[in-house]
Amino acid sequence: MPQYDEHSLVRELSAHGYKDTQQRRAVLSVVLASSECLDAAEVHAKARASCPRIGLTTVYRTLEILADLGLVRRVHLQQGCHSYALASAGHHHHAVCSICHSTIEFEGCDLSNVVQSATSQTGFRVEGHWLQLFGTCPSCQSKQARNTRHAAVDSEGASE
Repeated sequence: MPQYDEHSLVRELSAHGYKDTQQRRAVLSVVLASSECLDAAEVHAKARASCPRIGLTTVYRTLEILADLGLVRRVHLQQGCHSYALASAGHHHHAVCSICHSTIEFEGCDLSNVVQSATSQTGFRVEGHWLQLFGTCPSCQSKQARNTRHAAVDSEGASE
């Protein structure tokens, strides 16, 4: 899991020549506080609580800087838009809940056979990849099971 705090992210930005601004700190705080992936509009809405004058363009720019530095990862949702989630160092992928959009990083993806097949079919020299899995997180599975049990109990009562 990500091991960042606001100070380490600010240090990382500074090390790459980016200024420490109130707007960037507001974006960092939102990303750090979220267990789910957020799109730029959601980050903007939450960041306005601590920085009311932050612009959406600033949020987009900050998220892109963070993504380029590998501090957040772009997460592509099934609806076709992309969001951002805090990233860990190294090579990781995401499992994204289709219901609540919680995002969990995981390691390991032996795609060597897929890469070899793609290389032989296309002639491409594969230089990297990203992998995302979509499904239902344990919390949403529990809620669905409870709802199913409640619906079954309700329907039993109605048929008597």
